[in-house]
Amino acid sequence: MQPKLIIHGGAGSSLQGKGGLVEVRQSLHAIAKEVYDLLLNGKSAKDAVISGCRLLENEPRFNAGTGSVLQSDGQVRMSASLMDGTRQSFSGAINVSRLKNPIELAEFLQTQSDRVLSDYGAAELLRELQIPPYNPLTDLRLKEWMEERKDNFQKKMAGVLAESEEAGRGTIGVVVLDRDGKLAAGTSTGGKGFERIGRVSDSAMPAGNYATIKAGVSCTGIGEDIIDECLAARIVVRVTDGLSLAEAMAKSIAECQENKRDLGAIALDATGAIAWGKTCDILVAAYHNGKEIGDTLEWGVKETVGSEA
Repeated sequence: MQPKLIIHGGAGSSLQGKGGLVEVRQSLHAIAKEVYDLLLNGKSAKDAVISGCRLLENEPRFNAGTGSVLQSDGQVRMSASLMDGTRQSFSGAINVSRLKNPIELAEFLQTQSDRVLSDYGAAELLRELQIPPYNPLTDLRLKEWMEERKDNFQKKMAGVLAESEEAGRGTIGVVVLDRDGKLAAGTSTGGKGFERIGRVSDSAMPAGNYATIKAGVSCTGIGEDIIDECLAARIVVRVTDGLSLAEAMAKSIAECQENKRDLGAIALDATGAIAWGKTCDILVAAYHNGKEIGDTLEWGVKETVGSEA
């Protein structure tokens, strides 16, 4: 099959000007190209997802890995998950600290009998694996936290993109179809910022990241809204039950709008169809359809679902 992929770097309300748009586009397109080249060279869907998530986690512009937001106590705690659609195997790490690439922990857990670990257990595993400690904190995130501390954390969440102090919601995600027709999805986040210690993101749940042999979905936005809708799994189940990917996305996003949710989603199915949807103003996403790279960065505010053959 012709490989396909779609990636996202969060969702929100603004890219704060043309300079922000250009830089975000360059970053997303470069990562999409690098991951697609891996697929052309025979990389599996799962391995390509891991590579794509790692690249997005390493980009300080996005709220995952380096550049993750701080929680209310001033600590960075990250979550990530990986789902191999062929094996229908989910793995994840919740609220892990001092790690450069949380997706790598999710990768290791794919082979374990205990496949989702949180906080203390994840930290113990990092020590067992002798993964060197890493501080993902950036000056921008520290400044953001210090400013919000002055107001006793009145904001519901931190910004997502480095250009924006009011950008909204954050996560990164990758969904891939490889040349063997296999699907995989990965999602990673630093959380929503300023949250209560122990809060769990949708990114390490099937609600926010899900894949089978039929379709794969990665979500972004307000984690609680995504969990309430069980959005990723819902879209995949609808495809499994016979809806096209575009129909499944449209129906699910329409329900989210009715329920006044704040979120976005990217998806791929086994036929190579690409789809995305949002209830917020901006979905920061790019895709490779087998011929060229496109993105959703100038996608109209009134548009809620899109697709690419």
